[in-house]
Amino acid sequence: MDKIKNLSVRKTILLYMAAALFCSFLLSAVIAKIAERTQRHIWWNYVNEAAYFEAVEKEGPYYVADIPRPSSYEMTQSDYFVSELCDFLQTYAVLILSMAGSWAAVFLFYHNKLREPMEELARGSKKIAGNQLDFCISYENKDEMGELCKEFERMREQLVKNNRILWRTIEEEKMLRAAIAHDIRAPLSVLKGYQEMLMEYLPSEDIDLAQAMEMLSESGRQIERMDAFVETMRKLSSLENRRLTPGNISIRQLVKDIQGELAILEKEYGKQCTLQASESKEEFYGDKEIILEVTENLLSNALRHGKRQIIIIVKAGYAKLSICVIDDGDGFREDAEKITEAFYGQNVKDSLKHAGLGMYISRLYCEKHGGKLVLGKDEHGGAVVTAIFRRIA
Repeated sequence: MDKIKNLSVRKTILLYMAAALFCSFLLSAVIAKIAERTQRHIWWNYVNEAAYFEAVEKEGPYYVADIPRPSSYEMTQSDYFVSELCDFLQTYAVLILSMAGSWAAVFLFYHNKLREPMEELARGSKKIAGNQLDFCISYENKDEMGELCKEFERMREQLVKNNRILWRTIEEEKMLRAAIAHDIRAPLSVLKGYQEMLMEYLPSEDIDLAQAMEMLSESGRQIERMDAFVETMRKLSSLENRRLTPGNISIRQLVKDIQGELAILEKEYGKQCTLQASESKEEFYGDKEIILEVTENLLSNALRHGKRQIIIIVKAGYAKLSICVIDDGDGFREDAEKITEAFYGQNVKDSLKHAGLGMYISRLYCEKHGGKLVLGKDEHGGAVVTAIFRRIA
C-alpha cells in the first residue's frame, strides 16, 4: 500500500483506469453470460421439444441445432421484456460498465490521491492570505503532490523568515531613530545652557571676553559633534552596524570635555556633580565620540534619578578606561539584563520623556569597544554604573 501511495500521479491514474477497465470487462462478461442463459431459459418454454430433439439428432460438422427465438406475439409480456433486457445487457453491458468503471476510477483517484493534499494547500493558502503563518503542511506521500506540499511548506517557512527579518529591520530602524533623538539631546542641552548663560551674563557684563569665547568655542565643538554624529547615523541601518573611529585620546582633554558639560548639566538639573579623575600621562586609544556618548547617557540617567549629588570617577590606563557614575537615588529595582534592554522604563511618567534607550546604547557601545557595562549599588543604596572600555588594537 505504501508503494501504491507513493506512485506518481500518472502511474496512479493509469493503475486505477486499468483496474477499473479489467473489472468492468470481467463483470460485463459475467452479466452477458447470465443474460444469455436467462434468455435461453425463457425461450425454452416456447420450443417444440420433439422438433428440437429431432434437429439435435441431425447435428453434424456443418449443422448445429439451437433453441429458436420465439416471436414477440408468442411470448407473454413479462417474458418478452426479460428477453429484450437480456439482449440489451449482452450488447451494451460492456460499454455501460466501462463508463461506470472509469467514473469510479476517477472518483477514487481524486479521493485517495488528490483530495487530501488539495485541501491542505487550500487551507494553507487561506491562512497565508489572512497573514497566519503558524501552521504546517503535513502530507508525507512521495509523489508529485507530496513534492508540491513540501515546496509550499518551504515557501511558508521562507515567509516566516522574511517576516521576522522585516520586523527586525523595522525595530532596528525604530531603535536607530530613537537613538539619534536620544544621543543628540545631550549636546543640545549643552548648547542651550551656554546660550542661556551668554544671554544672561553678557548684557550685564558679568562675564569677560575670554569666558565668552570659551563658551562659544565649546558650543562650536558641540555642533561639530552633532554634525559628525548625524552623518555617522545617516549611513547606518542599525546601531549594531556602527563602526568605531579610534584615535589617541588625551585623558586630560577627555576630563576637560566632561567637566565642560557638567557645568551646564548641573545648572539644568539643579544637582551637584563631582568629577574625580586619576592622573595619567598615557593616552588611551579608542573612539572618543562613543566614550562621550556613553558618559552623557550615564550622566543623564544619574541626574534624573539622583537626589542631590552625582559623583563621576574616571580611571584611565594604557589598556583600559573606566568611567563610573554614582548617584544618591533609590538604585536599580531590577537586574542588569532587564535594565539594559531597549526601551526600558521604570515608570510610565518617565517613559513619556525618555525612550528608555540610554542604558541599552551604553551597554552596546561598551561591548563594541571590547568592554562592558557594570551595574550595581553603593553602600547607601544609590545606583553605581561603570562603563569599561578596552584599548582598540
